[in-house]
Amino acid sequence: MNIDILLGLQWGDEGKGKIVDALSPGYDAIARFQGGPNAGHSLEFNNIKHVLHLIPSGIFHPDKLNIIGNGVVLDPAVFRKEIEKLGPPVEELTKRLVISKKAHLILPGHRILDAAYECSKDATRIGSTLKGIGPAYTDKAGRLGLRTGDIFRLDFKLRYRNHLEHHLRILKNYDFKFDLSEYEEGWFEGIELLKRFRLVNSEYLINDLLKNNKRLLAEGAQGTMLDIDFGSYPFVTSSNTISAGACTGLGVSPKQIGEIFGIFKAYCTRVGSGPFPTELNDDTGERMRKTGCEFGATTGRPRRCGWLDLPALKYSIMINGVTKLFMTKADVLSGFNSVRVCTSYRVNGKETTELPFEHDAHIEPVYFELPGWNENLTVIRDYNKLPQSLRDYIKYIEEQTEVPVTMVSVGPDREETIFR
Repeated sequence: MNIDILLGLQWGDEGKGKIVDALSPGYDAIARFQGGPNAGHSLEFNNIKHVLHLIPSGIFHPDKLNIIGNGVVLDPAVFRKEIEKLGPPVEELTKRLVISKKAHLILPGHRILDAAYECSKDATRIGSTLKGIGPAYTDKAGRLGLRTGDIFRLDFKLRYRNHLEHHLRILKNYDFKFDLSEYEEGWFEGIELLKRFRLVNSEYLINDLLKNNKRLLAEGAQGTMLDIDFGSYPFVTSSNTISAGACTGLGVSPKQIGEIFGIFKAYCTRVGSGPFPTELNDDTGERMRKTGCEFGATTGRPRRCGWLDLPALKYSIMINGVTKLFMTKADVLSGFNSVRVCTSYRVNGKETTELPFEHDAHIEPVYFELPGWNENLTVIRDYNKLPQSLRDYIKYIEEQTEVPVTMVSVGPDREETIFR
């Protein structure tokens, strides 16, 4: 059996949590393969909104196994708070959630360093979530990290103190005030909670599940345009958010990959700094923001909003090998007389469909306009009952991308989902 991958094709916040939750009944296990608590996966059912940061979005299905893979960086303090908010007793959650021993830990020093680095940048700030993600991946690459499997070592606290001293030496170079006790208390409480969960060699577990014909879904965090290699560098996250990241983040061969589901919004949003060619700094952008409740699930920051960017979407489809497209938030565009789609860019006066290397280049979007729709989509469950203009919009996207749109989300609830 192969492992399917679900990931975002824009700048994150595409609605991955809701869709993983909706797809989970068709899978035996859901595995998160990269990122950390900078992710905010929102899902809603029974009129209750849930926001997950580290835990896979299949956790609300009692009969599904959820796996935090080796490519994730895990903050024990955030993990503890997330477990407490889920509702079910810890004893029950330990049966449906396992964690890779090779997942790296986010230490208190990582969070402090993240804040110190960002404060020192002034005008060049990238809009970090300040969750310690970058410094944790830096230590991982520098072969300095601590992993979840280390928490059972007899000398774990000594190892932690050695890492802390290393971070404190770096912090002496920054004029940044902090209270270490604020970070450490919750962190060590989280470590004790982690000890109650099953820490496993997840690559063996995942490959054994596949060998036994179990269906697995790999859940990505953030979005393709935030990939450390292929995103709008340096305004990116610190991990590989693309489909190839699922192989290294879970320990599976590329031969094991099945479907690659790419999620995109009917428009575009972005949190933080960085290029955003179709951004609308006007009443239209503000209307998208208010109607779509476009505020970061992790930080609460207002998201920048703009029209759909086809060159960026086609780029994401290309490097991920997307086999099926899922469109979310089609309902947010209801009421617009017309909708626009960016089909190419004018970069420093020259038209192109390629994403420019220079993030500070002058990019002017070239638009194609289509009729809008006014209907309330949240009550529709049949694709053929969607407004003709919305179906024409979807057909146009399919023609341009050469990939079928097989799911349309028409609201935040898990029931407000149309599969074709």
